Amino acid sequence: VVTLAADSAQESVEFKVSQSVSAREFRETRWSRLLRVRSKLLSNFHKRPVFLQAAVILPASYHDQPARRYPVIFTVPGFGGTHHSGSVPRPVAEKNKGGVEFLRLLLDPSCPLGHHVFADSANNGPVGQALTTEFIPALDQAYRTIAKPSARFLTGHSSGGWSSLWLQVTYPDTFNGTWSTAPDPVDFRDFQRINLYRPDENMYTDEKGQRRPLARINGRVRLWYRGFADMEWVLGHGGQLHSFEAVFSPRGPDGRPRLAWDRRTGKIDVDVTRTWEKYDIRLILERNWKTLGPKLEGKLHVFMGDVDTFYLEGATILLKQSLEKLAGNAVVEIHKGRDHFNLMQGGLRQRIRKEMTARFLEGQTTTGDNP
Repeated sequence: VVTLAADSAQESVEFKVSQSVSAREFRETRWSRLLRVRSKLLSNFHKRPVFLQAAVILPASYHDQPARRYPVIFTVPGFGGTHHSGSVPRPVAEKNKGGVEFLRLLLDPSCPLGHHVFADSANNGPVGQALTTEFIPALDQAYRTIAKPSARFLTGHSSGGWSSLWLQVTYPDTFNGTWSTAPDPVDFRDFQRINLYRPDENMYTDEKGQRRPLARINGRVRLWYRGFADMEWVLGHGGQLHSFEAVFSPRGPDGRPRLAWDRRTGKIDVDVTRTWEKYDIRLILERNWKTLGPKLEGKLHVFMGDVDTFYLEGATILLKQSLEKLAGNAVVEIHKGRDHFNLMQGGLRQRIRKEMTARFLEGQTTTGDNP
């Protein structure tokens, strides 16, 4: 421990790395297995071995019915979440229509720069491609899945909500539906109340010069944008805000993600944020609806509370308005009185399970898949 006085003239402190911490090991059980796949795509990109991994949660009948195959639910955790929470002592209790049971995958979205949201990027590499072309084939080979798009479903909350929606929109032929809850901003005109495309916009203060809130609980502000950004910058790369830049920004001359805003003044660099358009889900749907619309028929389900803790409801409302104009059958619901943490209460989780089951049964009547 080195103690410095507040007015110390000392500019640097030497730290010596004297011990290392081993990587956390996944605890396998009878019902939870680790699937770890070396990605050739990501290893080539980063010029080092890179693996994708997930917890495989087996259905209750898996060991007793060796000839049976199962549809799969891919779940993406939110920021800070990993596959380790998929280590469970027993299978998921299911009483689905038609006796349907799901094999579940809890994916690991973590990376050195935060949460890669399974989007191909200039900084994190081709993560989406690696998932769909390397990891899913390895899953289908290792476990008794129904290896068809009609039997693959997505879900996730927060950053996982954005990830699951992104994967469905980007790979519409690979998955049969997403149920995304409280996703990160899906329209960058309302990035937690900030229009990233507007010139002279500031991340720290609004047009009236008032500081911008980042999180609220019961109507009371608990986090401010500037304070959170300052804290994250001191802690180093890999925080939530810089994680967005790692995914959405091009790589700068220094080899790092280009910054979307000046960390001292808060001024947004529109030259950078304009490049984010290719990750703006609302914009992608509008620009490509003629092609995407038919492929996404019945596949989009998004749920958000109208008082989201992190002010995410504005972007989802804009997405809802856009999809209504596009005349698709996407489901985008804003739940009154719900925030980021209580959105799933009141039966939404059970409803999602029921709708996934119905979607699967609808598809397997024409494909002959075994439920």
